[in-house]
Amino acid sequence: MSDNAATITFARRVYIGAALYGFIGASTLYFTDAPDPHRLLYFAFAGIALVFQGVFLVIARDPKKYAAFIPLTIFEKLSFGVPALAFWSQGQAADDMALGGAVDLLLGVLFTITWLKMRKAA
Repeated sequence: MSDNAATITFARRVYIGAALYGFIGASTLYFTDAPDPHRLLYFAFAGIALVFQGVFLVIARDPKKYAAFIPLTIFEKLSFGVPALAFWSQGQAADDMALGGAVDLLLGVLFTITWLKMRKAA
């Protein structure tokens, strides 16, 4: 397998794995007790998170074609992972939110590796 093919395979696996994790995780938000008075924001977050799982699947389908979107997916992971861990470290978020934030940061690292590999292969 050539380096380019290996990079594409890596990108596909990373983004499919992220989408599967995200579909499961974000879907469960609809079955939890959303906090008042921010119910609308809570469910809006869940919806936007689900939309991004679709974006991950689009990227996985053709990582070379959609490589320009990869930096946005890195930002998406940082935008939850960093605040989740920051709030948790101050005792303002539950352990499960910190775990979700940590997983998002791990995925952000994998997305960054993917982006760097894609740039090198181009």
